[in-house]
Amino acid sequence: MQRLLCATDFSERSDRALRRAVLVARAEKAELDLVHVVDDDRPKRLVDHEATDAWALLRQQMATLGSVDGVKGRSDVILADPFEGIVRATEERRPDILVLGPHRRQFLWDAFVGTTAERAIRKVACPVLSVNGPPVSPYRQILLTTDLSEASNAALQRYFDLGICAAAHHAILTVFDVLALRLAMSDSLPREDRDHHVATEAAEARKSLATFAGTLARSDLQLLVRHRETTEANEILKVAEQTQADLVVMATQGKGGFSRMMLGSVTEKVLQNANVDVLTLPP
Repeated sequence: MQRLLCATDFSERSDRALRRAVLVARAEKAELDLVHVVDDDRPKRLVDHEATDAWALLRQQMATLGSVDGVKGRSDVILADPFEGIVRATEERRPDILVLGPHRRQFLWDAFVGTTAERAIRKVACPVLSVNGPPVSPYRQILLTTDLSEASNAALQRYFDLGICAAAHHAILTVFDVLALRLAMSDSLPREDRDHHVATEAAEARKSLATFAGTLARSDLQLLVRHRETTEANEILKVAEQTQADLVVMATQGKGGFSRMMLGSVTEKVLQNANVDVLTLPP
């Protein structure tokens, strides 16, 4: 990995993303670029004033990154729609990872438009790191997630090719469903029969996951399977909490060819509700 791009609006949320980006850049000996987007759909004097202040703040931050953290990079102020400016910056800089701060939850906006991370995932070609947890140390516990599809395999191969978090412990999770328990009258099944169905499907899921993990050429992956009792996103977040994961890795497109374009997908639900960092990868 050679370059990270961190989008900042100089808020505390952006500062959190910046500190995580610094930790990753230092560990990987990568450069770190900073970008601030000034909304240009306002009177020119306001735009010019904000751009001048932004340049001054960015110069201060870059100087600190160089002298204190030993991280090199460039900074830029872009005049555009805030979201489109981030997309433009990724197209121009071509970073290995785009780093964004934690989402400020707005219920109606999230439901109809999506979070900044969700919108970025649809538009940019690079992995997106959404920083939600406190950036106090390098990642130690990584939870990889997969639906066992070819797209998921390609995305996880891309994650390992990045070479980040090599020293961390990695677990890989797949969430399985039990069709028999979703059929009509399934509530009338005796508990022993229900447990038998779950155990049978869990064994099959573990075999499939072991085969999938073998294609990743990683012998150190901890295999995890989870019965889908609620939603896939909720099960992923529960496992992340139970394993004390500080990073969840997900593909943005799985078995459904158009899932990347649909609101309400598993990845988007995880992004909206995660308290830990989430790295999403296009296949």
